[in-house]
Amino acid sequence: MTLEIKDVDAYYGSVQVLEGVDFSAAQGELLGIIGPNGSGKTTLLRAIARILKPRTGAILLDGKQVMQMKDKEFSRQFAAVPQDTTIHFDFSALDVVLMGRNPHLGRLELESEKDIDIARRCMELTNCWHLAERPVTELSGGERQLVIIARALTQEPKVLLLDEPTSHLDINYQIEIMELLKHLTVHEGLIIIAVIHDLNLAAQYCDRLALLRSGKIVSIGSEYEVLTAENIKNAFGADVIVKRHAVTNQCYVSPIPSSVKQQTEAAGKNSDITIHLICGGGAGASLMYLLSENGYNVTAGVVNMLDTDCEVAQLLNIPVVTEAPFSPITEDAFNAHVKQIEKADVVVLCNIPVGFGNLKNIEAAEVALEQKGKKLMIVETDPIEKRDFTGGDATKRVISLKDKGAVVVTKPEKVVGVVSTA
Repeated sequence: MTLEIKDVDAYYGSVQVLEGVDFSAAQGELLGIIGPNGSGKTTLLRAIARILKPRTGAILLDGKQVMQMKDKEFSRQFAAVPQDTTIHFDFSALDVVLMGRNPHLGRLELESEKDIDIARRCMELTNCWHLAERPVTELSGGERQLVIIARALTQEPKVLLLDEPTSHLDINYQIEIMELLKHLTVHEGLIIIAVIHDLNLAAQYCDRLALLRSGKIVSIGSEYEVLTAENIKNAFGADVIVKRHAVTNQCYVSPIPSSVKQQTEAAGKNSDITIHLICGGGAGASLMYLLSENGYNVTAGVVNMLDTDCEVAQLLNIPVVTEAPFSPITEDAFNAHVKQIEKADVVVLCNIPVGFGNLKNIEAAEVALEQKGKKLMIVETDPIEKRDFTGGDATKRVISLKDKGAVVVTKPEKVVGVVSTA
């Protein structure tokens, strides 16, 4: 089964809110809709749910025009969970869930044992059966959300539409609901389209993402294709760092406050001191901010492209020597690195892990120490022995740097104090 949205335009009166929206979702897929406020996310769900009729284009479920379905047929295929799930009447949770059986009942027909069994199964699936006799007005936001999802599932739909299902919920309910949606696609075969504000939750659980801006889909695909710093900057106007989580290997997005960005852009313009960071693996990121904010010119290297330090350097317009992802430092990169070091007044060897692939960064520190008038600092938050993956070679060379006069600090922020008093 496939849901197809074909070149849909939608309007509120004379105002166009969706333009040329075109995508499909397959059975068993969780598609996350992301984008800034006012980008058309909720409107897209409203169009699919037939609340708003598209002016042009078509919405098809397995090749059948959704707009031409009879109401009961549509309600057996589609179910929706709205943004506002407030209920003002003292119905029990079970009564609310049983409302989902209406598309399957005849006029004046009451629910049968089969309908109650279906409702119970859905409430057990959403972990809210224990709330069956509780008035829905007494439930917490998270509990009520589970009940409303159970009501939607009781319709036995093929497509489930959710508008911000985790908004205003505690993290435990956010995770429970996203785990539930993933279960429904994998084990129940539903097509789920969900508007999600939390980009990290969307990356964690969605099979694909569609990024909306000004009523248009500007990017659709995997989390790696959609959640890029450039896409987020273009859509939200926010500066972010996008990395892969060390445990899940999935994207996570970290914002960079605009105030810090503005300060760092303004601060380095009048500096007559250049500080070079030998970094990698995120070990230099905080120092880049700190030094730039304090008015120093900053350079960095050698870091692999896609590394956190590389992305931060690019965001802050810091010159950086790069190497291909997951590649050892080549002779060309090393030579470019040395040229950067020659122009610096102070060189800082950050708290980096050292393997055979980046051992040339230690060699670069040795070159810096040999240059007349050059100050070498070593940030040693963790002992080098714990970061040495070269069989002891890196440890010996770092100890030698200390013996020859390198200044050691235990925290990155102490670098500024040492430089300012030099």
